[in-house]
Amino acid sequence: MRDRECRFMEFHMDDQTDEERHYIVKGYASTYEPYHMMTSDDGTEYFERIDPHAFDDADMSDTVFRIDHEGSVYARTSAGTLKVWADEHGLANETDLSRTQKARDLFEDIAAGNYPKMSFAFVVAPDGDHFDWATHTRVIDRIAKVFDVSPVSFPANPTTELSVSTRDYFNGVIEAEKAERLEREKREIQKRRIKLLSEI
Repeated sequence: MRDRECRFMEFHMDDQTDEERHYIVKGYASTYEPYHMMTSDDGTEYFERIDPHAFDDADMSDTVFRIDHEGSVYARTSAGTLKVWADEHGLANETDLSRTQKARDLFEDIAAGNYPKMSFAFVVAPDGDHFDWATHTRVIDRIAKVFDVSPVSFPANPTTELSVSTRDYFNGVIEAEKAERLEREKREIQKRRIKLLSEI
């Protein structure tokens, strides 16, 4: 199985007055819009996009809600306190943080704006992605498992948070493009030589 990967997305919560506070937070841990992943040494930009059907067979039966992908668990799908599903916009989630004092404290932190973004940890299914050479975009077609959805304290640039396997993936693409470019240049030089020789 591939290494676990994380991506950072927008996070929001519905407005709730003190009187109607139910300790429910909602967010999208992923959307289907392309997002920038890295820029190569030659300035080429590389992107990633999650296909709208990528979550169709994903295992979300025991996904957890925790901070920064580590530490305490505040909600869990198997406990009925976390709902995670894919819709037309992305990977949605709704979390009930009312069950414990620790979870309610986290709700207050989120309400105060201390966790402005959300992230999710996942693993891509075998052969569950492909590369679109025309747009320099890795397309994730199938996700095998969603491990957690997490509010994050420091929304990070994906280029600083790439897992080893993801970085290797994009480095491999960059090397393949360099090799193809060199091969094209060699063929061009060869064509020019042949043309010059034919004109002599």
